[in-house]
Amino acid sequence: MPFIPHTDEDRQLMEAACGVASIEELFDEIPDNLKAGELTRVPEGLSEMAMLQKMQAAAEQDRGAVCFLGGGAWEHHIPSAVWDIAARGEFMTAYTPYQAEASQGTLQLIYEYQTMMANLMAMDVSNASLYDGASALAEAVLMAVRSQRRIKDHRILMPRTVNPRYRSAVRALVEPQEIEVVEVALDTDSLTTSRQALEAAAGEGATALVLPFPNYFGKLEDVQALTDWAHEQGMLVIALVNPLAMSALVPPGEWGETGADIAVGDGQPLGLPLSSGGPYYGFMVCRQSLVRQMPGRIIGQTVDGEGKRGFTLTLQAREQHIRRGKATSNICTNQGLAVTASTIHMSLLGAEGLARVARQCHHNAWSLRESLRGIQGVSLPGSDAMFHEFVVQTDKPVADVLAALDARDILAGIDLTADYPELGQAMLVAVTETRTPEQLAAYTEALKAVMEGQA
Repeated sequence: MPFIPHTDEDRQLMEAACGVASIEELFDEIPDNLKAGELTRVPEGLSEMAMLQKMQAAAEQDRGAVCFLGGGAWEHHIPSAVWDIAARGEFMTAYTPYQAEASQGTLQLIYEYQTMMANLMAMDVSNASLYDGASALAEAVLMAVRSQRRIKDHRILMPRTVNPRYRSAVRALVEPQEIEVVEVALDTDSLTTSRQALEAAAGEGATALVLPFPNYFGKLEDVQALTDWAHEQGMLVIALVNPLAMSALVPPGEWGETGADIAVGDGQPLGLPLSSGGPYYGFMVCRQSLVRQMPGRIIGQTVDGEGKRGFTLTLQAREQHIRRGKATSNICTNQGLAVTASTIHMSLLGAEGLARVARQCHHNAWSLRESLRGIQGVSLPGSDAMFHEFVVQTDKPVADVLAALDARDILAGIDLTADYPELGQAMLVAVTETRTPEQLAAYTEALKAVMEGQA
């Protein structure tokens, strides 16, 4: 069957049945300013053979460079058993578990995932995941707004230490809904949120404060003090966290006197490969008092008519399950296969295994950072409190430095000059448990050679 099976005659018959002369007329309620127009950058179609040859040529460009990239997706070791199990037909081809009686395995797996995530975050309840970390943060902002109905004009305090891609996604999703996103400056010395700028941005009040932990630069914000401060100002606290880091650091539910209100992030560090950018999934955990405003869906445990343990969809706040006007969100998928892999991954490693991975990531990052200190023309801004990422400043254009290291098969970091011009020539370096002492030494020697001008 062709990918698009409808012939011109088929389309004409359907248009006639709808009483329109063209497809464009069928969708005439869409404003012109929202239409993309002609797609001039989409290339001509290829035959299957040509397409496969093109993809093969692209795949051959992957030459096995050593990766020190991070900024939201990291290279971690994934036990072989994770995807051997996740790729079984029962999981790989399973669809949304609408029929509980036929989906007990899938429902139980998601229930176990929710339990693990709630425990990892030290909070009350987890949903059955969202699209990715960026959209999860936007959904948390909308959830905070719904929970603060007494506030007329909603303002969200968003530190610049939040991932730039996440900030962009949040603005795209919430600003059209008349929610103001107030950007809070960073302290360029500590690479954490400026407390002075934060208090100034709060002004006469705000709906919620986003706290990244670790932040985009790998630094550890003072989440204990900032959580209590935000609550004193009447704000909700939205924790944006790396789930792996929470196995070794203080989890959101234990921040300050009462803990954060909502915790979100991307599940990529838990058993998902880099895969050229996805697919990943977003997680969301919250306190019990906010559960009615949580988007997506939640799996619950119950008993059947014979008293046997069973699982079913419980709180279903998405528009496919209830009346659209009552829905909290239009989350149409829970990225079930990715969640399956994460559940298996966490089950195999256990709490202690996850913590050991996190500690090894920190150890490797600390070792590399210390080894770079003596290189002429290199500086390491920020406090020493970090997880597994850090910023490196150079007295040469960082784009040239990265290109030179790339020529040595080292993907050395992310260029920060476009997103953070206030940091000068700077790059973000990530180190995980997969990097060996030999690779760390090679990075140090290569950067030293580049900074000294060696070919």
